[in-house]
Amino acid sequence: MSVLDLFRLDGKTAIVTGGGRGLGAQIAEAYAEAGANVVVCSRKREACEEMSTRLKKMGVDSLAFQCDVTNQEDVKAVVDGTLEHFGSIDILVNNSGATWGASVEEMPLEAWEKVMNVNVTGTFLMSQEAGKAMITQKSGKIINISSIAGFGGTPPFMQTIGYNTSKGAVMTFTKDLAVKWGSHGINVNAIAPGFFPTKMSKVLIERGKDTIMQNTPLGRLGSNSDLKGAALFLASPASDFVTGEVLAVDGGMHAL
Repeated sequence: MSVLDLFRLDGKTAIVTGGGRGLGAQIAEAYAEAGANVVVCSRKREACEEMSTRLKKMGVDSLAFQCDVTNQEDVKAVVDGTLEHFGSIDILVNNSGATWGASVEEMPLEAWEKVMNVNVTGTFLMSQEAGKAMITQKSGKIINISSIAGFGGTPPFMQTIGYNTSKGAVMTFTKDLAVKWGSHGINVNAIAPGFFPTKMSKVLIERGKDTIMQNTPLGRLGSNSDLKGAALFLASPASDFVTGEVLAVDGGMHAL
């Protein structure tokens, strides 16, 4: 086996939540390019169906589901549908996310709860349900999408305390689940992206672009391919001895 073969995903099945657009779409494409069948799900079924069609044109199989990751019935339907069609779940990417911009003193409780429910509870529910299949298989890769905002305090322009807090929780969840499920042959890791131009981050980047550029050693935003390598590494045999890690993909911002 050559070293490049360690990055192949032929015959594997991946679920990518929030896979219809943004970073989730980038990850879904990476897995399809590496040979995996990809299931994409989000609250917007149409976007997932469009992505699924694109993935099929790349020579792999794909399914699309409408799914609210905070709803146990929706989550179970995605997992059951994937197992029925493909027979296994080899990779789960918990990418679905929500944010809300407001100062701490003005943050509505319902906004805080929404962000925490999607980013933390949704990650838990998807991991729990897909993990049952992985435990039976005695193998699996779970990749949680956190953020560099989860490492600690953020610049003043990031008035997103619910989001920042939730992403720190995702990091702790990742490490604890890696410990709990390592004996089942399941690797659990996280990616902490820096600033990528997506629909969710557009306003934030506009407000803080000068600060972002000054604090990013590579001097640019993430591109539409910069997350692919990290996501593929953590999903492939190349990372079989890596678990409980948080990989920052941020142009060096976290190194400052």
